[in-house]
Amino acid sequence: MTPENDDPTERTSDGTDAVRAVEDRWTPYRRALRRDDQYVFDRLFEYGEGHAAAIERLTHRSPVVPLFAAVDLEQEKRLDTLEARLDALEDDLNRTDGDGRP
Repeated sequence: MTPENDDPTERTSDGTDAVRAVEDRWTPYRRALRRDDQYVFDRLFEYGEGHAAAIERLTHRSPVVPLFAAVDLEQEKRLDTLEARLDALEDDLNRTDGDGRP
């Protein structure tokens, strides 16, 4: 596979391997977390795997940097979604009178 290949489906293997390698190095940290935090921690790596093609394209000395960028991107998307939902709920509330009826 060459970097000139623009089909992301053909590049995800190396990116996924990079994410899993970082995840393996963080295993002792994960084990020290409470069980409910482990679930959230695992989700961060799922976010990374969702951006494996982009992670593979960024050659960086530390494989953690592109992984964290992918995690940040997913968290920003979640925030955008939640803010949009909140705005819609506020709009609905503003269109009703005090007793909840339009």
